[in-house]
Amino acid sequence: MSNHGYDSGRLDLPFVGISTFAKRPYVSDWSAIKADVAVLGAPFDFGTQYRSGARFGPRAVREASTLFSFGHGGAYDHEDDATYLGSDVRIVDLGDADIVHTDTQKSHENTKVGVTSILDAGALPVVIGGDHSVNIPCIDAFEGRGDIHILQIDAHLDFVDERHGVRLGHGNPMRRAAEKSYVTGLTQVGIRNVSSTAKEGYEDARAMGSDIISVRQMRALGSRGVTDRIPVGAKVYVTLDIDAFCPSIAPGTGTPSHGGFLYYEVLEMLQAVTKRHEIVGVDLVEVAPDYDHSGSTAVLAAQILLNLLGFVFHARKTKS
Repeated sequence: MSNHGYDSGRLDLPFVGISTFAKRPYVSDWSAIKADVAVLGAPFDFGTQYRSGARFGPRAVREASTLFSFGHGGAYDHEDDATYLGSDVRIVDLGDADIVHTDTQKSHENTKVGVTSILDAGALPVVIGGDHSVNIPCIDAFEGRGDIHILQIDAHLDFVDERHGVRLGHGNPMRRAAEKSYVTGLTQVGIRNVSSTAKEGYEDARAMGSDIISVRQMRALGSRGVTDRIPVGAKVYVTLDIDAFCPSIAPGTGTPSHGGFLYYEVLEMLQAVTKRHEIVGVDLVEVAPDYDHSGSTAVLAAQILLNLLGFVFHARKTKS
């Protein structure tokens, strides 16, 4: 037996060691990414308008994800009769983009550098926020890489052009995305009547290519009905705000909004979109763990991300 009681047969239990995402390898050199998926933390929450705390989201989601560090055999789903995320899917954790205190532009630029490095390596970027403004540098990184369509699952429209001089806050990302020539449209799902966007914002969003679907409309359409509205052949970037879920299951967020989704509603939407479209990027934002001492919001975030990745690579294998 080696020093400290370690040996080659160690169990590496979830609560032991360093909390990388799902206990996957840590890669500090962003110029040497060799993986199918690269996870990047963006612990930035200077863009919030109400309760801060999402800066601690990446750390909490990583910690929660160790619960699902199921090893090299993958995770077998008896309902789907499929094994997800086996040893053939290489996932690495790049750590966090550097956040410069009070400097939004520099912090966002550092996040963009991380996402650009992932894309240049041919890997799928998965960014854990942070508030929803971290989506802005994520989408910026896709410039010159072809057209994308954004699937936003969220309680709020996030389509404010400018408020109190702020254009890069968590109320602005979908407006900034829609301004990009390579963003050909947005499907915004879960938007409900507590949205902080005025009527003009909805009109602007629709005029700029948004399809806006409420929780009740999604339930009437079904998961397949939602994905049928995304243009055929579109490459899809998924941005998931944890406040899309009902706060009864996801209270750990800065802007909770009742009337949201339950777990399987979002899961089935994500599974449906992976069957029809290539997923080119993912971010999950607005987990603020200090508002949920049970830790269940972070567990939900980790679980939905891992399931989404499982669906993405199972669909790729099925189509190949």
